[in-house]
Amino acid sequence: MKRTRHNSKGLTLLGHSEQSLPASPSEAKLETFPNPSPKRDYWIHLDCPDFTSLCPVTGQPDFARITIDYIPGKTCLETKALKFYLASFRNEPAFNEAVINRILDDLVRACRPRVLRIEGKFSPRGGLGLAVVAEHPRAGAAATAPKFWRRP
Repeated sequence: MKRTRHNSKGLTLLGHSEQSLPASPSEAKLETFPNPSPKRDYWIHLDCPDFTSLCPVTGQPDFARITIDYIPGKTCLETKALKFYLASFRNEPAFNEAVINRILDDLVRACRPRVLRIEGKFSPRGGLGLAVVAEHPRAGAAATAPKFWRRP
């Protein structure tokens, strides 16, 4: 099998392990690379099982599993940059609903996907779990979503 070179021009985090985590999402840099199949609709599924943010009232950590599913447009998200971006929420006090909606807005701004869906399943506190789902371009995109989105 012939190896192909990937276009990594402009990527500043990939291949640089000395980079430190950004202190906040505002300082994080979301990087992209050209979609290798821009004429095809295909799904990319990303799973972050150890997401952490801070409760804006108590300052205690909120833990969640964040899943991101999207159909890329002209660019795809570079995963190391995404990992750094998501890790930067560890210092960010915000309500869970605001966190998920901010991630959606930031990712849409960064890569202009055709469809993007983010779900945050926050660990229960006080016996109550919380899940937040945000979609772009609109709610209802799940009608064309892959099987792993659909619930029994």
